[in-house]
Parts: sequence; structure tokens; C-alpha cells
Amino acid sequence: MINNKVKPMLGTNSHYPVLGSAVAVIACMLVVASGATASAATVPAIGPVNALLGACNAADFQTVLQAVPPPSDTAHAAGTQTTPPSPQAVWLNRQMLQWPGASADGRFRLYHSANGQLRVQTGERVSGADGALALAVRRGTLPAALASRYQYVKPGVVLSVQRADQPRLGALHQRQLLLVQEDPDGRVLRSTTVQLAGALDNLYAQAARMTDLGVTVGPQYTQFKLWAPTAQAVSLCRFDSSGGAAVAAYPAQRDASTGHWTYRHASPLSGGYYAYLVDVFVPGVGLVRNRVTDPYSISLNADSRRSYIADLNDASLKPGGWDRHTAPQRVKAPVDMSVYELHVRDFSVGDSTVPADQRGKYLAFTASQSNGMQHLKALARAGMTDVHLLPIFDIATVPETGCTTPAIATPEQGDSDAPQAASTAGAATDCFNWGYDPLHFNAPEGSYASDAADGAKRVIELRQMVMALHAAGLRVGMDVVYNHTAASGQRAQSVLDRIVPGYYHRLDASGVVERSTCCDNTATENRMMGKLMIDSVELWARQYRIDSFRFDLMAHQPRTVMEALQQRVDQATGRHVNLMGEGWNFGEVAHGARFVQASQLSLNGSGIGTFSDRGRDAVRGGSAGDNGDAQISNQGYINGLVYDRNERSQATPVNLLRAADMVRVGLAGSIRNFEMLTSTGQRKTLAGIDYAGQPAGYASQPSEVVNYVENHDNQTLYDTNVFKLPVGTSTGDRARVQMLGVAITALSQGVAYFHAGIDVLRSKSMDRNSFDSGDWFNRLDWTYQTNYFGTGLPPKADNADSWPLMRPLLADPRLRPIPTDIALARDMTRDFLKIRDSSTLFRLRTAADIQSRLRFPNTGPGQNPVVLVGHLDGAGYPGAAFKDVLYLINVDKVAQDITLPEEAGKAYQLHPVQAAITAADARVRNSARVDVPSGRFTVPARTAVVYVVR
Repeated sequence: MINNKVKPMLGTNSHYPVLGSAVAVIACMLVVASGATASAATVPAIGPVNALLGACNAADFQTVLQAVPPPSDTAHAAGTQTTPPSPQAVWLNRQMLQWPGASADGRFRLYHSANGQLRVQTGERVSGADGALALAVRRGTLPAALASRYQYVKPGVVLSVQRADQPRLGALHQRQLLLVQEDPDGRVLRSTTVQLAGALDNLYAQAARMTDLGVTVGPQYTQFKLWAPTAQAVSLCRFDSSGGAAVAAYPAQRDASTGHWTYRHASPLSGGYYAYLVDVFVPGVGLVRNRVTDPYSISLNADSRRSYIADLNDASLKPGGWDRHTAPQRVKAPVDMSVYELHVRDFSVGDSTVPADQRGKYLAFTASQSNGMQHLKALARAGMTDVHLLPIFDIATVPETGCTTPAIATPEQGDSDAPQAASTAGAATDCFNWGYDPLHFNAPEGSYASDAADGAKRVIELRQMVMALHAAGLRVGMDVVYNHTAASGQRAQSVLDRIVPGYYHRLDASGVVERSTCCDNTATENRMMGKLMIDSVELWARQYRIDSFRFDLMAHQPRTVMEALQQRVDQATGRHVNLMGEGWNFGEVAHGARFVQASQLSLNGSGIGTFSDRGRDAVRGGSAGDNGDAQISNQGYINGLVYDRNERSQATPVNLLRAADMVRVGLAGSIRNFEMLTSTGQRKTLAGIDYAGQPAGYASQPSEVVNYVENHDNQTLYDTNVFKLPVGTSTGDRARVQMLGVAITALSQGVAYFHAGIDVLRSKSMDRNSFDSGDWFNRLDWTYQTNYFGTGLPPKADNADSWPLMRPLLADPRLRPIPTDIALARDMTRDFLKIRDSSTLFRLRTAADIQSRLRFPNTGPGQNPVVLVGHLDGAGYPGAAFKDVLYLINVDKVAQDITLPEEAGKAYQLHPVQAAITAADARVRNSARVDVPSGRFTVPARTAVVYVVR
């Protein structure tokens, strides 16, 4: 996720620093800063076993076997750039390549060198080559499939390898390759390296059908299999323990048809560890020997230095009852989902009712009587169906052993900068990070385990966590990040690129890894990266019983790959696994530049959900990229737009009318063909309503929309409302304003998504990007005594520009809610969940259902814009429970009367949840009124009321 400051119409979010700022670059550099530089030693190629053992136990993870020659005037030859680079050539398939900007003049040769000794000088002949292939200029248009796949490659000459040379290409891709344009005498006119993904995908297409990459443990054998088609040699380092020296090293065998390497040991090695030695040519470096972990690692030792050997089906890795336990069967359709987004460490690190050694760990969820688990169970009883966990795969930025928690004294004043200074100083070594920096996609994160050094512990304990949540009545969702890795190139935490350099990441025209997602973008359009993502999700769904997945920056994946993933995972598990993700349209893939994206507009009809910013921005006000005064002046529909202006607001009544329309878009599930009367007096489909240059309605089915007003990104809703509500607004009213956001989410068609703590007025002391802000700014209090507002200025990196605006607010004790405010919000949230759970009318299954059963009274230019009214027709609808449902949401600070002639004479009563003596909001029971004969309704201030006819 990135910030939509880049282009507000894209509707993005932020859990990384603002794109385009120096901070963004620095932050991403910090993720990979631990990568040491490679040794410059020159040693023989893989050979004697003692040499292999030495490499297995060496201090450096990389040794240069043969360095490339010093750079000449053609920078591509050595991979060193001091001037703006020229576009590289691109392999389109195994025999064709395209060279952007190059003419068809002269002759073309593809030079190769096993040891990377090519030397190129303009006007001179190439030296250091082992040989060369003559290439032919290809005339005419490309085949349609290739033209579509490589539409982003700029025009230039298309070249092809002669038929007689094509059988050699597999072997030649294990060498240094350089494309050269020469004059008739063989002198260099121009040269370039060639991006290789297209060739590897075509040459080794069979590899995509492999089902046993990684380690396989049988009764009498252990097999290791690694896809490394460009490697010249691969060997296996075997370790008996997590920390001891390697005990053996074995050369692996290459399969020419798939490009994979295999070593098979004649006994089971469960409980041991391994790593690979990969001899491979790296452009700009030379022939290197990389000691690297397995991309298909199922677990690792501490700090991910060695892969773990095990079979996940082994009984020793399963908690008692694992095979027999079942997940709650409450979700019959995707729209039944009500999701609570939660961070493993946040959940328990401050919970004194959890055993001290389990706080911040997987095992905290097994403390069934803890305050935190009691909170989750209460949500489940109310109707919450899923907990979605922020990344629990192996992440790069938290030390798995020896991480620290900065000591921070409670500041005397809420605007102190001391807490952020301490948090920032300790960020590199503390125990906290959101985890959007993948190291190994298939292995559980070790910092959440009781013993990170034991590869078995994290597997067992993660499964125990899943079992505990299932037992609490909650399905388990997982936040996954396949759009980038923590590092690329030859850094220590670069796994993929040190095995197949230049393949797994998306490259720009000059061969530089794209970083639009803040870190190093992967290329799931490449066959084996797409396969890795699909294999990984299948593993989590099958081996860990994960019920649903949320994809970070999903629009950076191709739609076709996401659809293949859905089909594969459903088939492998025998159940429908719900998929949702961020469909923000930006970066090098924006607007279908490289493929049809898994984005909001492009996923239409797929059944895969995307987060909707339509209702979100209208409810909150402004956009995720707002900064400075805009954070205050851009009030939203629930926090004062026009009807309760703050001192900086310049909004007009037209702005309020438009906001009301956009909230209705969200309430209708952003369905493309749903029609309503807009505030301009026109009747339009939602697709015909403009949302910053895009259609407001973009989904074909409600399952394709995820509604929310707060998640881990950006300020919490409470903190946003501190900016936007008039300063004098009481904390009781602030709680009620927050509950308007909860009510709108709960009553919207589609999937309902809530950030952990929204129900207890969670504050991050106004931090807009707490991904690395430590425990202090990410705390949760399950005793309901505080929401942690006003506990210091948030970290400087992402918030300093707003400090002058924040200081007086954070220092104002009137803005800190008291326990009764928090309890009210907690209990009102549960009531809204119960209401959503009470009837399928709040969870209509199809777009046709929404079109025929939902209507919005009180619309058009003559509407009362501070009251949203929705009517749901339950006649004959399975699970409706009521003949009619009418909800009214008054966002104003005063009560509103509204007459709905079409509802006159209907025997409306308060929804049983709100009518009960135990209802959280006594204001509804005491002050909401309906005059049945006239259809006149009185809606209390800042209140959502639901009426039903049985």
C-alpha cells in the first residue's frame, strides 16, 4: 500500500512513507540495510567436498568466483552506470528478443562467456567471449500473444535466434550474455544486456507444473529441489542443528527440461537444517557463489539463515486435535464476512492477563481467559466472523532473537516528542513492525514464536493460534504481501534474486528493479513468480487452515494469476477460500500498462473483493494523502461537513450533498448497475456517478467490495476526527461520531471490515503511518481504561509536517475519552454487529438482490442531507427474518425529523437489538420515535436507528 497523495483519484492508502519523498527511499533502504557486501575473494568453482563445506560455513554469504572486467565505455557490459542508462533488450520468448530504440542496421550477435569476461569497447571488437550467436532481424508484426504480453516494451528492432542455435539457449542462459550491434567489420556500434524472464518462461514452461519444489521428507529419503535454471552449479549444505556448523555438503543434479536442481538423500533428515550454494553469473558482479535459503522454506532457524527440514504433515508438528478440529461454519457467502484486522503483537503485548512469556506471541491466543481473548469472543458472539492477521509470514525487519522494547516514560504532556524519539532510536532493533517486508513467503515469522531458533516451534504455535481462534468462533484470515520483497540484488536478505538474478522482480526499461510499492517489486506476471505466489497461498490455506486472504497492493498482480490462484486454492482445500485485496491503480502497471490488473475496475466480475475508498473517503473526509491544513478543513460526512464546521472548513452545501451520495454508493456495495436519484436530480447508475475521474460504482457483485472506514493505514478514525471535529466536541459525542462510521460499515452491502480497536476508540496519538512506530504508538488496552490518545507526538519521519497542528490537540486533556466513552463504543459496535448478523438483508447475495431489494428514500436535490435512509425489502428472501427493514442515520449534532410517505402505515418497531433493555445506546430506545400513520420519524442526534416490520 502507498499513499494516494500521488493521485487522489487512485484511492490508495499508506502503510509506508509517502511516495516520492526522500523518507520513502530511506525507509525502504533500511529494510535491506543489513545486507553485507560480498567478499572479493576468488576461489575455484564447486568441486571437492571440503571446499563446499568451507563455503557452507563461511562468514560471508557470497564469494565472487570470477569478477567481471573493469567497466569500459559501454556500461552495460559490466553493469556499472555513471550516466543515465539506455533501454535494455528484452527476451520475448526463447528465441526472440526486442531491442528498444535500436535500428535494424548492421549485424547482431549474442556473445557469451561462462566466467563473465566479456569486454566491449565502442569501435572495437568484442573480447573475452567464449563464442557468439548470429541473430536475424525479424520483419513484420509480433504474434498477438507476445505483442500483448510485452506491450510496455518500447519499439525497436526484433531479433531472432537461428533455428540451429536454439537448442543451445538453455545452456547459454547459464553464462554471461551480451547483445551487440556491429558494423560489417565486427566493430561494436552498440551493446546491451537482455532481460531474461521471457526466455526462461518459455524454455522452462514445464517447471510451472512441478509440485515438489522445496524439501520433501519421505519414510526413507529426503529430497531437495530448487528452481535455478541460470545456475552453473548448485550444492546443498546440511546442518544437524539450528546453530552448529555444516556436517555435509552435496552437489545437486540439474534437470535440463525444467531448470531445477535436485539432491536426494537416502534417509529422512527431519529436524535438521539446510541452505544452498548457488554458482551463478550476476550482471555487474561476475560469477558468484551464493549461500542462500530456500524460497520454498516451510520454516527456518533464528533470523532466517537456514531452512528447516520437515514434513508439515508430520504428527510432531501438529498440536493435539489439529486434524480433527474445524473452522466455524458461519460464512455461507463472502458477504457474510465481518472482519477484525489485528496485529499479532498488538493483540497481547500489553495484556497483563496473558502469561508474560506469551505476550506478543502466537501462544497469546491460547490464553483463553485473557482480556484480549474475552474481547474477541464477545465480538464473535455479536457477529464478527473473521480475524485477519497482519503478516505472519517470515519478515525481514524484526530481529528474531534479542529484539528490544524501547523504554519510554509516560510523558508529562501529550505533545511531548520524547516518546517518538525513543521509539525511532530503537526501531531497527525493537520487536515491532507491521511486517510488510517479506523474506520467506511460506514460513511463519519467528519473532512471534516462543523459540525462534527452533524451526518446529513456529509451525506448531501458529497452528495453535489458528485452533484457538477457531475455538473462539472466529475464522482466520491472513494478510499476504506478494507484490514486493524486502530486498533484491545481492543483499543478504535477497533470496530470490541471488538464485535467479534478474528474473523474479519487475524491471524498468534499463533493468532497474521497480519500487512503486516502496520496496522491490516482484513480477508475478513471470511464470515462476506467479507460481510461487499460488503455491504459497495454497500451502497456507491447506496446511494452516487459513480461511481467507487479504492481498497487499493486489493490483500489482495480473487478474489472470489471481483467478488461477482462486481456482487452485479452492480445489486444493475443497472449500471456497475468500480472497480480497487492495485494488489501487498506480505505478508501472497502472491502467493495464503491463497486463490486466487485479485492480478495482479490472476485477469486475471476478468475485475477488477489493477495498472501496468511495464510502471511506466520504465518511472520513478528504483522502489518505491529505497533509497540513487539509487534514482539518476536509471534513467528512460524519465529522461535521457543513452542519458542524470547524474553524478551517470552507465546505459548501453542495459538498455535503455529494458526500451523502457517495456514502450511499458504499451502502449499496458500489454495484455498477444500481440506480439512485442523485443530489443533482438525475437518476444514475452508480457507474455513472463520478468519483475523481472514475466510476463510483465498479463492482459486478457485492462479494467484490470490502467496506471500511479505518484499517491499519493512516490515522485511526478517532485521530482523524480529532483533526476534523470542532475542538469543543465532547468525548461522548466523539464516541458517537465514531459509531456512525461503524454503523455505516455494518449496514453496507458487501464485506464489512473493521480495524482492531475501532470499537474501543483506538488512537495512535495521531500517527499517520505506524508501520515501524513500535509498541508505544500501536497499543491496545483490553481493560478499556484508555485509548492512548495524547501520549506524545507521533514519529517525526511521517508526521513532522503536521506537528504544529497536532501539538495543541495532543496536549488538550478534553480530547481524551474516559472509560465510559470507550465502553459505550465497545458495546454499540457489538450491537451493530448483532444487527448485521440478524438478517441476510444486510448481506444481500447478488447485485440483482441489491437492485431489487434496496432503495434510498430521502435523495435528490430536496433531501435532508444529514440523514441517510435505506429500505430493505425482505419479502420471501431467505434469512431475511423481517418483512421490511428501515435504517436511518442522522450525522447531525441535533435531532432530525423526516417524513417518508412511502413508509406510512407500516408497523415499524425498533430492531430487537436496539429495543432490548440491554442495548448499548439508550438514546435510541429513549428518543427515537416513529409515527406510523404518517411515516414520520424522529432520529436522535448522531445516531443510527434500525426499524423492522416482522
